[in-house]
Amino acid sequence: MSDEAAAQPPPESVKGARKPQILKGFRDYLPDQMRLRQEVIARFRTVFEAHGFEPLDTPAIEYLEVLTGKAGENEKLMYEFEDHGGRQVGLRYDLTVPLARVVAMHQSELVLPFKRYHIAPVWRAEKPQRGRFREFWQCDADIAGAPSALADAEVIAILGESLTAVDLPAFSMLISHRALLARLAVWAGVPEELAGQVYRSVDKLAKIGQHAVIEEMTGAGIEAAHAERILDAIMDTGDSSGMLHELRQRLGGDGAAMHAIGELEEIFAVLPAMGIPEGQARFDPTLARGLDYYTGPVFEATVDEPKVGSVAGGGRYEHLIGSFMNRTISATGVSLGMERILEVLNEFNTLPISAAAADVLVVTFADSVPASARIARQLRSSGLRAELASQSQRSVGEQLKYASRKNIPFAVIAGQAEIEKNEVGLKNLQTGEQVSLSLGEAVARIGSGKAESEASS
Repeated sequence: MSDEAAAQPPPESVKGARKPQILKGFRDYLPDQMRLRQEVIARFRTVFEAHGFEPLDTPAIEYLEVLTGKAGENEKLMYEFEDHGGRQVGLRYDLTVPLARVVAMHQSELVLPFKRYHIAPVWRAEKPQRGRFREFWQCDADIAGAPSALADAEVIAILGESLTAVDLPAFSMLISHRALLARLAVWAGVPEELAGQVYRSVDKLAKIGQHAVIEEMTGAGIEAAHAERILDAIMDTGDSSGMLHELRQRLGGDGAAMHAIGELEEIFAVLPAMGIPEGQARFDPTLARGLDYYTGPVFEATVDEPKVGSVAGGGRYEHLIGSFMNRTISATGVSLGMERILEVLNEFNTLPISAAAADVLVVTFADSVPASARIARQLRSSGLRAELASQSQRSVGEQLKYASRKNIPFAVIAGQAEIEKNEVGLKNLQTGEQVSLSLGEAVARIGSGKAESEASS
């Protein structure tokens, strides 16, 4: 080091280190968490693409006017601000509104029905709690331009397939219809203009209970007797077909109600043919979904344990895309909540993922680094994940200890003696066994061990 360099003052970060901290409701995803997250995303993507859905991505930030006026109470949680150009902007709070904007902007480029999936983070400034964060990921699959119950049934089937694909234990899918709830409200005596309040209040039924829901509705101007009549009608229990038949009898003179019931009956009729087991999907007239843009069938997936609420939800929205253009394009979709699904998978460990970042560590020696690098490259070309040890000055024992700490199951050791014999030493770090093999034999042995490990998990 020169005298001039030695005389330089230490960097500011060395003088006084800043406190490492993170905003409440946000998280770092460490490698073990990322491996499970990426596996879940990969399985969801496989299901989506098996149904012919195409990938889409959109900006995290949108003009504020794009995001507002569409999600009701959820808009209170939006992160909004003025950017350096003086523009009013906001972070997306879901992936559905950006889809509506995309369809409107690119309508001449898209073929309808447009089936897209979108896996990305969204942001809401809400109170953090178990399974609920301010930055979280959604995994959405939507069909735009297909105003049919068959489209709704397909996204419900995708929901069921996706949760099954990640081995989510004991989930149920609840299905209802926004128009049916609206007609029940009218039947109960509620003015049509207060239907939105009925949705919002009934959506909280499981959280706050029947008495509090009635209080909330009466506080919004709905008569107590009418609120009680609504709840009496939707609190009935039984099998889906029987409950729908009962509602047909009760609302027989209401054409809109009959249409909604007919759509629900069509959905339940086709779901078994789509592979949904009997009883996994059921009619629940108390389901409302809080977002204002839903207009038709709505659905939700729940688990009994742990108590994280719904893990996915969705429904049909007839007018959201039309809010950006001069015609209506019906759409329906489902959103899988990544964070809550991961909560369940971590709770029950139903989707174990290998903790190893590599299948094998290639030990390096100071006098033969190029040879070790070539071996690592050959292992990778054989389909293995091979990490080249980056500190050749360390002893073999230290390098093997490093591999064990990273849960790497094998190590390849090739010093000058092994290289001259055209061999490598293969050490099983779980059993301690070490053998001398050709590189091809080592590849086969590592591959066999990897297959056994995956089969056992």
